[in-house]
Amino acid sequence: MSKTLSNKNNLQILYEDNHIIIVNKRPGDIVQGDKTGDAPLSEVVKEYIAKKYNKPGAAYLGVVHRLDRPTSGIVVFARTSKALSRLNQLFANKEVQKTYWAVVKNQPPKAHDTLVHWLKRNPKQNKSYAHKNEVPNSKKASLDYRMIKKLDHYYLLEIELHTGRHHQIRSQLSSIGCHIKGDLKYGADRSNKDGSIHLHARRLSFIHPVKKEPLIIVAPPPPDPIWDNCLL
Repeated sequence: MSKTLSNKNNLQILYEDNHIIIVNKRPGDIVQGDKTGDAPLSEVVKEYIAKKYNKPGAAYLGVVHRLDRPTSGIVVFARTSKALSRLNQLFANKEVQKTYWAVVKNQPPKAHDTLVHWLKRNPKQNKSYAHKNEVPNSKKASLDYRMIKKLDHYYLLEIELHTGRHHQIRSQLSSIGCHIKGDLKYGADRSNKDGSIHLHARRLSFIHPVKKEPLIIVAPPPPDPIWDNCLL
């Protein structure tokens, strides 16, 4: 996995206007700066905006939400403080529909199901544990999944998130024996060569925070033989 974003030419922009910019994150990129000191996606987008619109000084960019580093897919940024506050409200009020794709090794027990767990985060391990019943300091997590394709050795699941908990999809799928390909932390038997996991933020739909029009964004998964087969 590359530790830094090599250059802004790698930026895949899915949508852009004066208020928001939406990009397709590659696995390995971090959304916002962290203790690693690696160049975050937010800085690359700022650089892109400053150059494209010839803005003097640092361009404004608000981070609305994040994706785990080994995950790919849709990330929304705000280009104004007004858009940021409205987007934050949309996410907080669960007015954003989030659809993910996950490639798993084992066939799920049901073709489609709703999973409800209580997730407890362990900060030292940077891991969340799924419990059937509420335990101290746990948070309720809920998602729907359905199997949409059977591959040669894997299964493609489509997931609709109802809550946004730490490592929610990874933890909940692992709890039913459906480890995501490459996700060693949650039970996969081997890692992917590039350090990614086969979890992709595929689709996002919401009402534009300023234009008040429906916006539906779909992100192609990273170029990879297994993801390519998912699209066939």
